[in-house]
Amino acid sequence: MRKILERSFIGVIVLIMAIMVSYFIFKINTKSYSPEDTVTYQKDGLSLEVFYNRPYKKDRQIFGGLVPFDQVWRTGANEATTFTTTKDILVDGSLLPEGKYTLWTIPMEDTWKVIFNSEMYPWGITANEVPFRVADYDVLTIEVDVTPLDEVVEQFTISFTEAYNFVMLNLAWDKTMISIPIKDAEKVQRVRSR
Repeated sequence: MRKILERSFIGVIVLIMAIMVSYFIFKINTKSYSPEDTVTYQKDGLSLEVFYNRPYKKDRQIFGGLVPFDQVWRTGANEATTFTTTKDILVDGSLLPEGKYTLWTIPMEDTWKVIFNSEMYPWGITANEVPFRVADYDVLTIEVDVTPLDEVVEQFTISFTEAYNFVMLNLAWDKTMISIPIKDAEKVQRVRSR
């Protein structure tokens, strides 16, 4: 009986190790097609960070094709994209408390919905290729206009820029860009209370 238990235990350990190695190989392979990146913004005590994976266009139709219109997108590839803020911020005028969020989008032809969700998910999509997002944990949803681009952005790119006293969170791919205006909520409150 003891030998059976020992063999069973060894079998379980080998199975767990095989699963871990398979996952590691899968992750390395997917990262080669859509490498991960982190972009940050820091100024006056405000720190913003986005972790995401950057797929390539590769002559594909992106929006309305690879990324369908009117459906939730994980906003990149592989893991769910995350957004972190060290202070309360106003995102397009709406309050988003400091913290870490997963960032989801719903691309449409003329506008996009941008969703900040409080849950962390193990991957961006399920095995059935359905987004992992659970809508009950959405903290903030805004809608912003699409800016058509003259030139193709080959690799999905997220960046921060400054414009008109805002920090702009920019998402660009193919010939499409959206910009999400962000302000430090504390600074806005100070200006209003003067």
